[in-house]
Amino acid sequence: MQRNPGLDDSAFLKAARGEAVPHTPVWFMRQAGRSLPEYLKVREGIGMLESCMNADLITEITLQPVRRYGVDAAIFFSDIVLPLKAVGVDLEIKPGVGPVVAEPVRTLEDVQRIPDLTPEHVPYITQAVGNLVAELGATPLIGFAGAPFTVASYLVEGGPSKEHAKTKAMMFGAPEVWEALMRKIAGIATAYLEVQVAAGASAVQLFDSWAGALTPADYTEHVMPHSTRVLEAAGTLGVPRIHFGVGTSNLLTLMGEAGADVVGVDWRTPLADGIARVGDRGVQGNLDPTLVFAPTDVMLARAGEIIEAGRAAKGHIFNLGHGVIPTTDPDQLKRLTEFVQAYPLA
Repeated sequence: MQRNPGLDDSAFLKAARGEAVPHTPVWFMRQAGRSLPEYLKVREGIGMLESCMNADLITEITLQPVRRYGVDAAIFFSDIVLPLKAVGVDLEIKPGVGPVVAEPVRTLEDVQRIPDLTPEHVPYITQAVGNLVAELGATPLIGFAGAPFTVASYLVEGGPSKEHAKTKAMMFGAPEVWEALMRKIAGIATAYLEVQVAAGASAVQLFDSWAGALTPADYTEHVMPHSTRVLEAAGTLGVPRIHFGVGTSNLLTLMGEAGADVVGVDWRTPLADGIARVGDRGVQGNLDPTLVFAPTDVMLARAGEIIEAGRAAKGHIFNLGHGVIPTTDPDQLKRLTEFVQAYPLA
């Protein structure tokens, strides 16, 4: 895969590596889709997972926010459960609900029935990444995967959960099944990231959306070793690694130690506190996603405060503290992008 020489000057990649940047780089989690009218139009009548398995649709949807906002990085359009679907797990994404698994994992035999992922399972991913890298030129593409705990939670619960009671019951009560499941998912996530980077992705992000449900001790014992396996393997690919979770203020130090170059900080944690907790690493974040619904001057004032706080970090990538809310006004995100990129760092 021939690398675009302009990527070396990318503000996003420079910040991720802890180098001096021409401006604070900005992109938005869930920027690909969600609130864009052009996304809703192209997705009309097409299911989420079906969209994620169509190289042309992946390419178009990933490019839409880059065209509209001029953000400093593209995020690959997919879903964290896509690799499970690709290897044959019977699941669907129900509108308004989320991923629903037909036969939740309960036993060691259930785990053993899940195949390992190979590039042959996801040819459309390789094709889409190749298409995107050619289109994006000097704009980096971020590949991503779901972290083992979050993906395991969907498999064990059978769908989204607030309490994660069945997941924790397995973690505490059937440790041999839990260990096998986490190793299985870590292997799938590693292979999925390898496919994306081999095709040209310039960075990767590991999403552990539900890790905030854990205590530091439980995270350290039951979860961190598996996230570490994924992040360490990604480290051998030569691209920056971002690690993000929601409600993980008490886990930020550990999430960095798991192998991240950049730790995502959600909006609940002041960025200055997050910087202090992650050590000698970059940070990403962390404007409250609801602030885009506030008056523009209020939104931009808060964004300025976050950029100022980010000066203390080894590197700072501006983002929301979680994903774009579907009812967001795209024009507000455009204003926010332009403000961040124009904000003086000298």
